Amino acid sequence: MTTDPLAPAEIARVAELIAPHVRHTPWLELDAAGFEGLDHPVALKLELLQHSGSFKVRGAFANLLTREISAAGVVAASGGNHGAAVAYAAQKLGIPASIFVPEVASPAKLDRIRSYGARLVVGGARYSDALEASRAFVAESGATEIHAYDQLETLLGQGTLGREIAGDRPDFDTLLVAVGGGGLIGGISAWFQGAKKIVPVEPEGAPSLAMALAAGHPVDAPTEGVAADSLAPRQIGQMTFPLARDHAGPVVLVSDDDIRAAQARLWSEARVVAEPGGAAAFAALASGKYRPAKGERVAVLVCGANTDAVRFG
Repeated sequence: MTTDPLAPAEIARVAELIAPHVRHTPWLELDAAGFEGLDHPVALKLELLQHSGSFKVRGAFANLLTREISAAGVVAASGGNHGAAVAYAAQKLGIPASIFVPEVASPAKLDRIRSYGARLVVGGARYSDALEASRAFVAESGATEIHAYDQLETLLGQGTLGREIAGDRPDFDTLLVAVGGGGLIGGISAWFQGAKKIVPVEPEGAPSLAMALAAGHPVDAPTEGVAADSLAPRQIGQMTFPLARDHAGPVVLVSDDDIRAAQARLWSEARVVAEPGGAAAFAALASGKYRPAKGERVAVLVCGANTDAVRFG
């Protein structure tokens, strides 16, 4: 028995529960010759191929399958990806869903949420505004709130990705992970418990974890940049902060230009279409902001694909 609600055994239990509903996503290797300091191929974990276009569906199913859900359905505030994931999971399980997103959410994410039949409310400048509106609706309706990152069940769901990575590639040394509210790096850190080097990557315009680490606790951070619809909460999560502090770091900051260049490189070299937040971790390596040691085996999590950057027809 364990008293730690985020122990690897609990993550493994949730992984078995959600397995019928999520994809085991593939890997792709890029030639090390294109990256300074590397002498092993770069292993890309293509979680952007997950249902709803991001890793977020893991946390969504973890919530819906482990909690008692109100007859009024579920409510989520989101920059877009969490909302799409909750809408997808709710549709699959026959649960009503209301999704609140800010005006900065991309059209691609709005279209995806609508495609899953959820009630969509767009308003406010940033994620924090959507969260406030969603909580007012919860108080009025009695619906069940599904938090995007700062909630036990969400962290357990995202931790299943750490378990999957460990099972697929046990010999990697370092994993680069993009950070927004911290649910992804928190869950992954809870799984590995310091056994692997986990490198958080944040946009320069939204350094919520970097500022929290400097202050010793979560603090308000800027919410700007090209990835503002996925990596720009006002603060890192209260639950996620100690996990990242104790088991990950130091933070690598990347510019908007770094992120755009990483998106272009993923497309040109691998025909992988990543949204800005999904390409942020790769931007740390591609820009040289993260410099591997000799012999280091680097894995990069490409975590989101909800973008209209590529059009057909």
